[in-house]
Amino acid sequence: MIRLTNLADYAVVVMAAAAREPKAKLSASRVAELTTIPAPTVAKLMGTLARGGLLTASRGVSGGFTLARDPALISVAQIVEAVDGPIALTSCAGNDTTECAMEGHCAIRGHWGPINQAVRGALAAVTLADLVQPAAAVTAEATPVPAFAD
Repeated sequence: MIRLTNLADYAVVVMAAAAREPKAKLSASRVAELTTIPAPTVAKLMGTLARGGLLTASRGVSGGFTLARDPALISVAQIVEAVDGPIALTSCAGNDTTECAMEGHCAIRGHWGPINQAVRGALAAVTLADLVQPAAAVTAEATPVPAFAD
């Protein structure tokens, strides 16, 4: 099973909450209320997303977090990468080949790159603006995923 980490999943939920109120300065506690994600987790994620350039943080009485740019310019891939680092289905699909015991004699290694790019491309094609639309609208506009031959 290929699965996002819980933090990456939560980060997408947090960013979607911020995208629903793009002009508002949101506190971590407010986002926790909106999403039901525990406040300490939201605070950690918002800090990580700010360091990743996706949120802007301001301190003080009127401080909070806002989106760093328009929701249509922030992709799910960018959010996942801000939290988990580069998207790589296998160690050889990314930059880290030190974890693979088969590196020197693997006949599949060269094929993981295009597969990884397809997955990353799918995540990059979905923006925060897409995520704040009703799900039915997104489904109606979705492009079918090509089937792979056996």
